[in-house]
Amino acid sequence: MKLNWAERLVVNNPGRVFEQRTEIRWLQKRRTLRPGALILEVGCGRGAGAGLLLEEFLPSAIHAMDLDWEMIKRARKYLSSRQQERIFMHTSDVTHLPYRDETFDAVFGFGVLHHVPDWRRGLAELSRVLKTGGSYYMEELYPALYQNFITKHILLHPTDNRFTAGDLKTALDAHHLVIADALEYRLVGILAVLVKTV
Repeated sequence: MKLNWAERLVVNNPGRVFEQRTEIRWLQKRRTLRPGALILEVGCGRGAGAGLLLEEFLPSAIHAMDLDWEMIKRARKYLSSRQQERIFMHTSDVTHLPYRDETFDAVFGFGVLHHVPDWRRGLAELSRVLKTGGSYYMEELYPALYQNFITKHILLHPTDNRFTAGDLKTALDAHHLVIADALEYRLVGILAVLVKTV
């Protein structure tokens, strides 16, 4: 599901960049990647997260995708030509990723799954393209935060089949994604590093 005007304001501001930098550094301290790893970022937006990932994790390349072509156009303006030598951007749907099984050493998703109507299918795809032993770095929000009386009238999210903490953890287990470390606020969301075990 594409973001509406209010969510674009939330994710395309300097405060969000600061928040992502803080989260990325926390994630990196929990599980590092070997230099030269291949990374996928889903829901890349204007590319700020991809730029930070390039800086902090030193991958060989990042495939950054978003459902919204407008966000990819913003990313091409936001990222430097030097960054774009190693960040490859395209539009794609997280429920149908155009990659072979076990392609990536790491997958990053900053607040993506709760926007996906068929989030279980999206999670299955993320697991499919992640190598066994690979890392899934995840930031997700729970419905109490985005479907409360105020936010449900401002922000645009799917309303059916939303996941709670328990639902998400059950689905992660089903796709052999084990939490290595996490910060979780039960009614708000989770920041986690997961490892694909099979």
